[in-house]
Amino acid sequence: MAQSADAALVAQPVSLPDMALGPANAPVTIVEFSSLTCPHCAAFEQNVFPMLRSAYIDTGKVRFVSREFPLDIKAASGSMLARCAADGDAAKYFEAVDMLFKRQEGLLENTLETMNDIGKHFAMSEAAVAACVKDQALLDKLSADQKFAFERLKVDATPYFFVNGARLRGSLSFEELETKIKPLLKR
Repeated sequence: MAQSADAALVAQPVSLPDMALGPANAPVTIVEFSSLTCPHCAAFEQNVFPMLRSAYIDTGKVRFVSREFPLDIKAASGSMLARCAADGDAAKYFEAVDMLFKRQEGLLENTLETMNDIGKHFAMSEAAVAACVKDQALLDKLSADQKFAFERLKVDATPYFFVNGARLRGSLSFEELETKIKPLLKR
């Protein structure tokens, strides 16, 4: 009962539109809450996500939804940059997130330089990057979504996953994730 309530709550975007890969009617939906400054999230993005994408997302079996849960202001700024760079295009969003995770150390230590460099890749000027991270309306939506995730979905760490509504907290290997996906595909 609780799982179906969680599934219903997690299924709907709150303030920001969902950034997702895979068909909307896929038999399995994975919603990930992550922070761009979380090393475990970066490890998932670099090591697990590519396998998940080729085996399940690109084959139409899984819809993967990425939701921001920034653990600090640098992660929030990075999330805002990914949203601005993508301008509503999910493929560009995932590309920006991947670049930010690959340059996580730079995001933490040389935030502005790293963000300007990534922004440049998406044809954003330094002024456009600055305007993006100062966009109070975008920050308010990001904060509202994070508050909803924390208060209603009980997300309290990153990475945090919901697989068809079932909660999975913390780092997962591809094999662990696959053991959750396979039974759902047989239904």
